[in-house]
Amino acid sequence: MKFGTAGVPNSSKDRSTLGGIRTIRDLGLDAMEVQFVRGVKMKREMAEKVRDLARSLNVELSVHAPYYINLNAEEERKVEDSIRRLVETAKIGGIFARNVVFHPGYYLKASKESAFRRIRDNLKRVLEEIEGTKVELRPETTGKPTQFGELEETLELCQDLGLKPCIDFSHIHARMRGAMNSYEEFSSILETVERVLGREALKDLHVHVSGIEYGLKGEKRHLNLKESDFKFEDLLKALKDFKAKGTIIVESPNLEEDAIMLKRLWQKI
Repeated sequence: MKFGTAGVPNSSKDRSTLGGIRTIRDLGLDAMEVQFVRGVKMKREMAEKVRDLARSLNVELSVHAPYYINLNAEEERKVEDSIRRLVETAKIGGIFARNVVFHPGYYLKASKESAFRRIRDNLKRVLEEIEGTKVELRPETTGKPTQFGELEETLELCQDLGLKPCIDFSHIHARMRGAMNSYEEFSSILETVERVLGREALKDLHVHVSGIEYGLKGEKRHLNLKESDFKFEDLLKALKDFKAKGTIIVESPNLEEDAIMLKRLWQKI
């Protein structure tokens, strides 16, 4: 299992992506998720430099697509913009990363069934446009009940389109308003992934973790792990017992501190 941060580590004096990769290696971490969340602003030339540096330092990179994506938007223009942003992320991010994480959208006034069909059909268009790339689009489980991204529908979407998910265990915990926060419950999530997508999915997991504050409407904000109720040691034990492999990206405010802590715990279990 590889461990890394969502974005450039806080301690990096060089705030560029290149600086972040160097800091990841200096910290003894293994991965970094490049944040395109405010838009795809990186040019191809820079993406190639990022790729070359990450390869030379053996740092695995992934990408988080822009937040401004809603494949179930009521306005067709917003759907087209969402498709364009996801395609741009895949084409530029795919130069240096295999995994592209994204939030598929919101239910809005649609039923869950209708939202699922529309998101699936619009994702097919994205996949057609990026055909031939080696990018894995990974729909993420989300933290608010208004967002598309329950575990089951995320896995069904992946099953229908031949994708793999990004399992954000903290989002699932927040979406369930405090449930899904024990060894047994984490194990049930992994069992569900294996049942729907097969054993191979557990050998190539992409996971998000952080402390999280939540309320009746789900996720409020990310917290540092030790300042939250999230049982991260139980999660690591479940992943270990299922012989899971892949990458864990930490989204806590302290980023590398929690990532280093999780990596050390993983090595002890």
